[in-house]
Amino acid sequence: MNEDPETTDSNIPTEAVAATASRPGVDVDALRGSVKRDFRATVAKLVDLVGIPGIAWDAFDPAELDRSAAAVAALIRSSGLEDVRVLRVPKADGTAGGPAVVARRPPLPGKATILLYAHHDVQPPGEAALWDSPPFTAVERDGRLFGRGSADDKAGILAHIGALRAVSEVLGDDFGLGVTLFIEGEEEAGSPTFRTFLETYQDELRADVIVVADSGNWAVGVPSLTTSLRGLVDGTIEVRVLEHAVHSGMFGGPVLDAPTLLSRLIATLHDDDGSVAIAGLVAVDHTDVDYPEETFRADASVLKGVRLAGTGSLTSRLWTKPALSIIGMDVPSVALSSNTLLPWARAKFSLRLAPGQDTGEAMESVRRHLDQHAPFGAQVTFTPGEQGQAFAADTEGSAARDALWVLGTSWGVRPVQSGMGGSIPFIPDLQELFPAAQILITGVEDPDSRAHSANESLHLGDFEHAILAEALLLATLNGES
Repeated sequence: MNEDPETTDSNIPTEAVAATASRPGVDVDALRGSVKRDFRATVAKLVDLVGIPGIAWDAFDPAELDRSAAAVAALIRSSGLEDVRVLRVPKADGTAGGPAVVARRPPLPGKATILLYAHHDVQPPGEAALWDSPPFTAVERDGRLFGRGSADDKAGILAHIGALRAVSEVLGDDFGLGVTLFIEGEEEAGSPTFRTFLETYQDELRADVIVVADSGNWAVGVPSLTTSLRGLVDGTIEVRVLEHAVHSGMFGGPVLDAPTLLSRLIATLHDDDGSVAIAGLVAVDHTDVDYPEETFRADASVLKGVRLAGTGSLTSRLWTKPALSIIGMDVPSVALSSNTLLPWARAKFSLRLAPGQDTGEAMESVRRHLDQHAPFGAQVTFTPGEQGQAFAADTEGSAARDALWVLGTSWGVRPVQSGMGGSIPFIPDLQELFPAAQILITGVEDPDSRAHSANESLHLGDFEHAILAEALLLATLNGES
């Protein structure tokens, strides 16, 4: 979005706010100084961590994931925590889940406990030619740090560690807040053992406040607290028309090939203006802030002349309405094509859901739609996949109020309470197993961070602000306990 908060759209509440130490026991200037003194060392640690290609997908070397977990554990120990363990639980098939790092310091009597979450595994790098520098060699350019995981989510780990170091230095023995770090090792692979891990280590992970540092900010220079997430369901759609492939010259005409019919079926999933056309899905056209179209086009790299889909405000289309994408197809490549009528074709869909939508009902709505729109009587097989519930934060809770204060104090501008179009499917598991905990979703990314894409990067100025904001939060909660 906009690089300069002074020039942002009038719908975005980014006016300057006073950064005063208005919370008991919170010395803003001392914490700011501590974060600043240690910042280049923190960046250097992030550079080293980016150099470890820890990827939790089966096709990649698991030894690198183990090395990543060991490096995170060493960083946490260097911050002063002594109870640091690398833990795993088995997947459903009996194989080991990704290595998570759990570190704890118990609270002093009368003090609360905060759980700080991030993940050390990263997305695969993708096509090397699309990167301007090697993906696992962190490179600093124009105030940004480029490299896979620099923003998502190794910066989240170092934000936790940097904040913990700063508040420990400033408060010393007065810092009695209980702190648990939970650094997951398989988030990018869908967190297959997350629920089991929470159930296995529920007592160790129990907390009064949970900070999930895996989201982003409104813009460079404008922080945000993520107050809602869309839910997610996915699955595959297979279309069959023939028992086997046949010659397209001899039989083409009376019979349409499977890719053509699959394409026709996919086309029914949206109406003419691009809105999702599946009956029974929740859609709400109301958000408190809007996203200027020109800014959105630049952030999303939309090509000139491409018309945006859907109706209503852009933020509602991103946060409170469903969005369906086809994310993969099984058909022969052009290089391997031949003159045959293909008997079957398959596609995978990803459907983001508005808060308030039950995922089971959404999956059934997709099934009904596909059954009702099977083209030319083709055999359509629907295979449901993953489900993740949406999230809506308690913005009236004390932790949310504290979070908004620390964000505004650190950045010096009023933070935005924003939704996020993406999903974090494990958030409902945290809510269910720790119902008394207040959950805060924060992050270090901005719209140009390009998480999951080539040339992923982190804005270093905002990274420093994020560390200070979390240090302020720790000090604030310590004073309130």
